[in-house]
Amino acid sequence: MKRNWEGLVLRAMGGRDFRLTVLGTESVDGHYQRLLLDDGGLLTAHGTHPTMWIRLWFDNGGRAHQRAYTLVDPDPATGRFTLEFALHDGCAANWAAAATVGDTIDATLQGSAFQFPDPAPEHLYLVGDAASLPAVNSLLDAGADIPATVWLEYAHEGEKALTPRARAHHDVTWVPRRDAGRHLVDTVRAALPAAGSAHYWLACEAATTRDLTRHLRRTLGVGKHQLTSLGYWRAA
Repeated sequence: MKRNWEGLVLRAMGGRDFRLTVLGTESVDGHYQRLLLDDGGLLTAHGTHPTMWIRLWFDNGGRAHQRAYTLVDPDPATGRFTLEFALHDGCAANWAAAATVGDTIDATLQGSAFQFPDPAPEHLYLVGDAASLPAVNSLLDAGADIPATVWLEYAHEGEKALTPRARAHHDVTWVPRRDAGRHLVDTVRAALPAAGSAHYWLACEAATTRDLTRHLRRTLGVGKHQLTSLGYWRAA
């Protein structure tokens, strides 16, 4: 399967390719497919960090199509991690739903970078959705002792099949997607405080992330070093 121009650009930018092997499959409430994968040497070569993601290459009618997925519980000692695929129409979901033990898929690591703040923040404010929940969970794990406030947007009840890894001092609110994401923006803006000792992490639909980032920087005066924001997907 020949890759498109994206593959050439990623390689030129230092992207490294690895071949992953399926070790196990599990359905999650019929809405997600969870795959256990051998990393093909990826974790030994690069180590791990919270929110770490890779690009997978899928066959889309004979043309290469890449999509990014967050690693769940990456373990360099065993060279294994899990990926969670939402099941909807598309080449990525179709591949995951049909995957069996021994199947392989190519992956590229390029662009994933995050360092947990040092010194640790006194509070985490995380805004995400079903797509970025694995990354949110990695932050909750990395900052397990830090109080956190989390808002997660969902489009339908099935998206809540994946469970936030919340502790007693983590407050999680699921927010239904309404008005093209405006409901989440309004909900978070009404509750989000400015705190010099906090870290803010946003990863949801691109326009929603942009609106909330603007609010944090311009209205609340949150410092750039306190904020991480990523548009995880773009509404049609």
